[in-house]
Amino acid sequence: MFRVTESICHEEEGKGVSAVPVDDAGLCPLGRQFAALGRRYGFDYFLVGNFPKADKPEFAANALFCNWPLELKERYRTGDQFSASKLVARLKQSILPFQSGECLFVGERNDEADRDLAGAFSACGIGSSLAFAIHDSVLAHYLFVFSGEREELDRQDVVNFYFECLELLDSCSSRIAQRDGPREKLSAREIECLRWSAAGKSSDEIAIILSISSHTVVSYLKSAMRKLDSVNRMQAVARACRFRLL
Repeated sequence: MFRVTESICHEEEGKGVSAVPVDDAGLCPLGRQFAALGRRYGFDYFLVGNFPKADKPEFAANALFCNWPLELKERYRTGDQFSASKLVARLKQSILPFQSGECLFVGERNDEADRDLAGAFSACGIGSSLAFAIHDSVLAHYLFVFSGEREELDRQDVVNFYFECLELLDSCSSRIAQRDGPREKLSAREIECLRWSAAGKSSDEIAIILSISSHTVVSYLKSAMRKLDSVNRMQAVARACRFRLL
């Protein structure tokens, strides 16, 4: 049975798992544990990430551990088909682990761009994959994809593999979980402006309601967007709702 070692789990007690790469693949100690687990079952590559949300769909924002070749990883980050990929679509449909011989990291369109990207994955040895999603004890949602050029695992191996991933995540999820909240506390006025913005009010209308200038409203909304790491008001409202601020 694959076990998380004490030396890795407690390597930086009180600080969480270090984000500083410690090997040629850019993996920290916990990332190397996932890589070792995959290799035991014949998978050379893996991705562990947060399940993409509507307000945070990007690959770069969700990938936690990944040992893909650097050039491929950068290409995928730039194109960013992650949230619209076959992988995410399949994992939204079922909680069961599944295996596939096709590239899961492209979209469903099967156009020239998709075929070209799928070819890039195949050229790197990322052909067949085993994928599944897991919730941890605080309901954080993660996805796991282990890839390589091996034949499909039999049912019992999939069961064992899944359970060992579950053990590893359960042992260290508190260290990789991202804090689900704004980077800074929002002021009462910023929340008020967001609440009225969510109700469909314009800056001028909010200014009249709150008896302040429209310029001040815009300033509050810009500040709220920055604290919520959002690019527009709609995204800021969505994140504020997810963080239960509204």
